[in-house]
Formats: sequence, C-alpha cells, structure tokens
Amino acid sequence: MEQVVISIPEDILLTLKIPREELSATLRMAAAVKLYEMGRISSGAAAMLAGIPRTIFLSRLADYGVASFSLSLEELQRETHLA
Repeated sequence: MEQVVISIPEDILLTLKIPREELSATLRMAAAVKLYEMGRISSGAAAMLAGIPRTIFLSRLADYGVASFSLSLEELQRETHLA
C-alpha cells in the first residue's frame, strides 16, 4: 500500500477544528468524495480510499453535497423505459 505524506500548516489545523486523530480519516474521505464526484474513481474504489464500506460511503455523499448516482437525461429515460 502506498503512503502519502502531506504537511499541513498549524493555522489550517486550527481553522478546520478537527482533532488531530481524525484528520487523516477526514482528508481521506474528502479526497474520496471529490475523486468520485469528478468521475475519476468508482464508488467502490472511493469507499476503499475512505476506509469505509461502500454503503456507508454512498450514504455520506449527501453530507458533501454530492449525488450518490448521476444519470444523464438519456440514461434516465433508457432506465425508466426498461422498468
């Protein structure tokens, strides 16, 4: 497994108001959500990056203002036609 080390200025830590012990998980979740939102990784891969089960990842997307799924109008019409 790869490790990424980043330096965070003390001022940013104070601004975030996140306990040091929660910082890693918070940043992993934020990165996972953004990469998923950008379409760079699947929800399963994003959940792995965040270190949580996929169902929990999908349910927490709303906390970040991200839809848990996105279909174009054409895809939605195709899906509803199949139902």
